[in-house]
Amino acid sequence: DHYYYDDFENERTITDIAERSYMPALNALLDMIKANDQYFKVAFSLSGVGIEQLEMHAPQVLDKLQELNETGCVEFLAETYAHSLASIGDPEEFKAQVRMHTEKVKALFGVEPKVFRNTELIYSDDISELVYELGFEGMLTEGAKHVLGWKSPNYVYASAIRPQLKLLLKNDRFSEDLSIRFDDHSWKEYPLTADKYISAISATAEGEKIINAFMNYEVLGSMHAADTGIFDFFKALPQYAERNDITFSLPSEIFAQTRPVDSISVPYPMSWVDEEKDCSSWLGNVLQQEAFRKLNEISERVRLCENRRIKQDWIYLQSSDHLYYMSTKHYNLFSPYDNPYDAFNNYMNVLSDFILRVEAQFPSSIENEELNSLLTTIQNQGDEITRLKKELEAARK
Repeated sequence: DHYYYDDFENERTITDIAERSYMPALNALLDMIKANDQYFKVAFSLSGVGIEQLEMHAPQVLDKLQELNETGCVEFLAETYAHSLASIGDPEEFKAQVRMHTEKVKALFGVEPKVFRNTELIYSDDISELVYELGFEGMLTEGAKHVLGWKSPNYVYASAIRPQLKLLLKNDRFSEDLSIRFDDHSWKEYPLTADKYISAISATAEGEKIINAFMNYEVLGSMHAADTGIFDFFKALPQYAERNDITFSLPSEIFAQTRPVDSISVPYPMSWVDEEKDCSSWLGNVLQQEAFRKLNEISERVRLCENRRIKQDWIYLQSSDHLYYMSTKHYNLFSPYDNPYDAFNNYMNVLSDFILRVEAQFPSSIENEELNSLLTTIQNQGDEITRLKKELEAARK
């Protein structure tokens, strides 16, 4: 069977998370903007695959995002369409996906993203080059200690190889106070109140003007259920911030108003996941590396395909979650599989079938360069036939 998806489970999952998290959180954020005279601002990043799931199963979420968009206090960021690892595996695929995602956001919300957020905040010097070439003014990434050293994440930085590309770095403490520790009864700061949180931000060193709180959207209502007080906490943030002369800004506003204090060099990709802040959660074992290698081997052939079903499957197969489920580093709460080996076996079975479908159109016995040459010849012949038909028609007239 060439159809690889459990539509019932996809619908059940997205409907459940929309009810528990997305809708109540969006309503809370909209209330925060309206109740505080547009003082509060927030940026969103939605993958293209995520948007497609919402279009099919929870369109009310997109309607609410559009309502938020109309306030002028919201910014939509660009990312890879498939929430993929293309930035570290296939530069051409990465560029194609980012352009595809930008078009999707523009079609939905009428705005073209100016700021980029890569999958899982993955960043390196090489990736900054690609993002700069795509025309973005800035990018979000992790404020990893092994990269920053003694430097603070609370400033605007720039890429070491493309100084024109500005960077906003995640503040680990203030992000993870909300994403990880908020509901931890053993935490010394528990319970965390909006007053306490804003006071801690206000107490940061003078001159450190920018605190970036980046988190998974499911922090609101899923990772921390409504009965933990997470929604009331968020709703109280703007009034306490205003009392302490703390403002909210969109990423593009910060880039427009602030010059970088320094550049940072990141020769090897970093992310916002785990203590290591690297990419080992997706590519740390031989199972993941083999799956990623096989996936990237066929990318050129897939890009030559015109078959829409193959194109769609290709996007879904690139989602980084597939590789994350194969991780042997930790227990994966969100995985639909019993263990990483089941995740690998299922994915490779699907990928093997997909490869056969691609090779039926473009056999692996033909080298990529030869294939490109043949397709160019065919295209040129098609253009020539079209031209001659037009000449013949004109002559007949």
